[in-house]
Amino acid sequence: MALYDRLLALTPTTPIVALNRAIALAEIRGADAALLLVDELHLELADYHPFHATRAELLRRLGRPLEAAAAYETAISLTSTRGSDNSSPSESLSSRSLYLL
Repeated sequence: MALYDRLLALTPTTPIVALNRAIALAEIRGADAALLLVDELHLELADYHPFHATRAELLRRLGRPLEAAAAYETAISLTSTRGSDNSSPSESLSSRSLYLL
């Protein structure tokens, strides 16, 4: 976490660094703490499929399958709008979403 804190201090306007820090935080303090940070990034990362995939995984860990499925669907829709070369992320997200059903 200390490295992410330092990187975030050096690049405070980079929301992707903040997202990566939240992912690390999930492993240390749990999904609930990380989700609070992730949700703060919504406006800045609304069109970034890894944001929605991260959010979906955190919601899944918290036992909120309907919200997780919706977040996975958003992530999938963002990968499919970027062209056919992104089928692998879309397929991976789809398979993860199926486990929620």
